[in-house]
Amino acid sequence: MRVPLSWLREYVDLPAGETGRDVQAKLVAAGLEVETVEQLGAGLKGPLVVGQVLAIEELEGFKKPIRYCQVDVGQANGTGEPQNIVCGARNFAVGDKVVVVLPGAELPGGFAISARKTYGKTSEGMICSAAELGMSDDHDGIIVLPPEHEAGTDAIELLQLVDEVLDIAVTPDRSYCLSMRGIARETGIAYELPLRDPALLDVPAPNSHGYPVKVADPVGCDRFTARTVTGLDPEAHSPIWLRRRLQKAGLRPVSLAVDVTNYVMLEIGQPLHAYDRSRVTGTIGVRRAEPGEKLTTLDGTQRVLDAEDLVITDDSGPIGLAGVMGGANTEIADAVADPETGRIQGTTDVVIEAAHFAPVPIARTARRHKLSSEASRRFERGVDPEAASAAAQRTVDLLVLLAGGTAEAGVTEIISPGAPHTITLRADHPDRVAGVAYGRETVVRRLQQIGCDVYGADDLTVTVPSWRPDLRDPNDLAEEVIRLEGYENLPSTLPHPPSGRGLTERQRLHRRVGRALAGAGYVEALNYPFIGEEVLNQLGLAADDPRRDLVRLVNPLSDAEPALRTTLLPGLLAALRRNAGRGEHDLALFETGLVFRATGDEPPAVRLPVDHRPTDEEIAQLDAALPSQPRRAAVVLAGDRQQAGWWGKGIPVSWADAVEAGRTVAREAGVELIVRQDQQDPWHPGRCAALLAVVDGEEILVGNAGELHPRVTKALGLPERTCAMEIELDRLQRAGTGPVTSPHVSAFPVATQDVALVVDDSAAAADVEKALREGAGELLESLRLFDVFTGEQLGEGKKSLAYALRFRAPDRTLTADEVAVARDAAVAVAAERTGATLRGA
Repeated sequence: MRVPLSWLREYVDLPAGETGRDVQAKLVAAGLEVETVEQLGAGLKGPLVVGQVLAIEELEGFKKPIRYCQVDVGQANGTGEPQNIVCGARNFAVGDKVVVVLPGAELPGGFAISARKTYGKTSEGMICSAAELGMSDDHDGIIVLPPEHEAGTDAIELLQLVDEVLDIAVTPDRSYCLSMRGIARETGIAYELPLRDPALLDVPAPNSHGYPVKVADPVGCDRFTARTVTGLDPEAHSPIWLRRRLQKAGLRPVSLAVDVTNYVMLEIGQPLHAYDRSRVTGTIGVRRAEPGEKLTTLDGTQRVLDAEDLVITDDSGPIGLAGVMGGANTEIADAVADPETGRIQGTTDVVIEAAHFAPVPIARTARRHKLSSEASRRFERGVDPEAASAAAQRTVDLLVLLAGGTAEAGVTEIISPGAPHTITLRADHPDRVAGVAYGRETVVRRLQQIGCDVYGADDLTVTVPSWRPDLRDPNDLAEEVIRLEGYENLPSTLPHPPSGRGLTERQRLHRRVGRALAGAGYVEALNYPFIGEEVLNQLGLAADDPRRDLVRLVNPLSDAEPALRTTLLPGLLAALRRNAGRGEHDLALFETGLVFRATGDEPPAVRLPVDHRPTDEEIAQLDAALPSQPRRAAVVLAGDRQQAGWWGKGIPVSWADAVEAGRTVAREAGVELIVRQDQQDPWHPGRCAALLAVVDGEEILVGNAGELHPRVTKALGLPERTCAMEIELDRLQRAGTGPVTSPHVSAFPVATQDVALVVDDSAAAADVEKALREGAGELLESLRLFDVFTGEQLGEGKKSLAYALRFRAPDRTLTADEVAVARDAAVAVAAERTGATLRGA
């Protein structure tokens, strides 16, 4: 809503020196969003005067028509002699009054005016268009003024070129502020000044002589006022003050009748429509449209109506979309000269419609037909129903005054029965909401300022004004008191929430895993949880792979990704591909999050109520309908794990780095992983590891790690030898020993023993390691595989596994014999279980 400050002063007696910025500060403090204050006429300097065209000479020989004009500017030039001005516009003739800017003046934008030679003539000034003066964007021609203005009159004051305009972003709940009346009311409250309400008019009582109207849908239209004005002068034009106010408010002047209805809409907030009475046949009606009916609206578009559209009709059918736009068949006709008689013809009799329509039907119609108008914007937010008759009377008065019309005595007013909305409010309710002691007197005074009638002592009965449909309950009234008393006066106090139970163990594990991977050099990449069938094909998943059982979305964001992910790898690999394509070659990314696994046994989801809290049983039924959502962690790697430098060559990533990432995650859950060779898509069959953990004495698969299959890296456009790991955190948590405790720091020295064991090539290093741990007993502090060797000296089908064993006692220094006994016991158990023999023995 654009609000000219000069117009606002008509309703509120603002202090003489008050600027637009001052008013902006007051309105912002009252809760309105004043986005900008536009300074109209900034940089404009006179002389800018009214001139009368005395003569026009057409200049020939140029690419475009050029006219050399003599213009009388009175005594504005100091001599009284006509000004000679070159002009290219052709929408004026000899005798017309125009706007002339003289040498020495300056137009908006720093455009200085001086006498200069052009087109072979000396031009002593310029004849101005609306765009050049900043009045509008109209470049079609220069401004032609009404003939009653004398040459030499100051045009700056005449055209009201200097003003301030407040641009206010009106929120949907403050519909009354889409009018000068509403903004003036807020301004009066902010300044503690009285309001001159433009809707306080003497309106004649309805009678049976008005234009016939029939409302068939009293729910969609609960009030309809019709007034008739006859004998309008077809040649009458909107006065300058009216056109300028419309322009400042952002509307384009059209014709007198249309401009008057737009002006009253801006002034009072009630949308109106004027029908050419000669084009309306029979009774005006309000009803729902018949399916398939057609209407050509004022924008020239033929529209096929819907059965829910509320329409205005006459005996011929629809003549307008109610509350949105009128029909072309009853629009006000432009004044034209009869070619035979020369008499001006046009609309002389009009029927004024001022109705109140329900917000929902108007909003739906405007969206259905993609036809947002100034009227629909107001109706869909809520219009004051009590303002209809006053707006109609104001329109009639202006048409009589400006167009010489006669108001007919007939007044049609159809009103559906209704009662004002009342709210019961405890006088201290705003105090308890804001935490401030306002007191009953302040609460009553503020509510009365916004137009409420208030009765009662401790329990107040508040009757809401008709222009505030947003006030529905006590909290709405409390908000009005708080905003008018000033949000800035609310104390800054911290809330005192009850103490919580802290994070769950699942949440703690999730955070520990993220911190551990970040500490290991990985960068977190958060991805959308959506995938499509194509990426599963690129990963090479088998047709019966459980990861192909997708949970599909009813309204996906993208048709290419219509389902929820069953694995974290597609999103991470896509992120790795994007970064590699942008020149980042050494990459280590991780993500933790949910995947979605459908079992096919989920029952249909129940529809929860919206008018009360669902029962525990209903919530349980809804949870049962959800797919399984295990929490996972995954990493992807490419390039060098250790960069090259002066210290030597870089070390490229390998399957072992992916396995180590799995161990890093498992350690945060207090789990020691068992690693075995595996074959699982999308990993390379010879470089894929199964990550296992022990739950209730049984080994279960918790994830996989390794190098991706070459076909997968090629299909996805990934760097060669890309590696990945994915592990399930919920299973790790079940296998864990609870919260991870810090290790005991011993003051006694460590004893290290290395053993190299020869085993069959098919033996798993994890099985050998497990046997060594169990055989070594409690003195074993740690165990690490540091070498794997194969060669002819070992024999065919054999390999050597070298382990470093660290022994330490918490209460003493170990002797050589104790260490040897523990080492030999570990080797013996390994030999018994895996057939291992000491290398070189």
